[in-house]
Amino acid sequence: MSTTFTLDTATSRAHPVPEPVRRLTVPAIQARKKGGVTADPVVMLTAYTARMAQLLDPHCDMLLVGDSLGQVIYGLDTTVRVTLDLMIAHGAAVVRGSYRSVVVVDLPFGTYEASPEQAFETAARVLRETGAAAVKMEGGEVLAPTIDFLVKRGIPVVGHVGLTPQAVNALGGYGARGRSGAEAAKIEGDARAVAAAGAFALVVEGVVEPVARAITAAVACPTIGIGASPDCDGQVLVVDDMLGMFERVPRFVRRFDTLADRISAAAATYAQAVRDRSFPAEAELYLPKPPKG
Repeated sequence: MSTTFTLDTATSRAHPVPEPVRRLTVPAIQARKKGGVTADPVVMLTAYTARMAQLLDPHCDMLLVGDSLGQVIYGLDTTVRVTLDLMIAHGAAVVRGSYRSVVVVDLPFGTYEASPEQAFETAARVLRETGAAAVKMEGGEVLAPTIDFLVKRGIPVVGHVGLTPQAVNALGGYGARGRSGAEAAKIEGDARAVAAAGAFALVVEGVVEPVARAITAAVACPTIGIGASPDCDGQVLVVDDMLGMFERVPRFVRRFDTLADRISAAAATYAQAVRDRSFPAEAELYLPKPPKG
């Protein structure tokens, strides 16, 4: 059931205009795919802060609080070192900054693999402390019983197959998956198992296009591609990659801006204004001007 509410603008400059808001729901996302076809593709981006969530929210159906924050925000070399506390802190911020999108939080490495019970404890804490609608878990057929366990206990799950960054040490790198027949069959089997276990959506990352197309045709839930195929039922990108915040990005990323260059240019202009002593005083900026005459 959707919930309609009104934003409270009394204490936050981030929400200047009160308006009724209806957040999308997990069943609404799942229902996008009818008879194997998704006429309205699912739009998804990562978000890690309240302000970014606020900017992305009107344009997205889902916001993913990805463990990619370890690399994007904290400069870690892999997502393996991301902690549950970090995910919860950023997840809560994104929920506070969004009012339309379904917010999904990654479960970090080592917090769900041991048993369905461990996964339930972790996921329940994430939903309770963040207010998010769902969690995302990396892994294939081996995790199907865990996904089934969570879904039957009221925790919506997004699956993730193909290139799974939390398993980078086992995979040996971030190269595209599914090039061999055996690997393609394994990934397709993983996708079927995860979908059959009850995942309401499925991220398909870093696989060759024929495999992504086969998965999309095979599963009933929407597939969300990242470095997969435009024929997936939706797409997701790391927002910083999409905005052009980094010089190096995966080959499949399409930049929609060069924000890093514009930030650097703005900082240079600011620095020069300070050095030239042409930076206006606060009073000159904000105090009302005296009446003429």
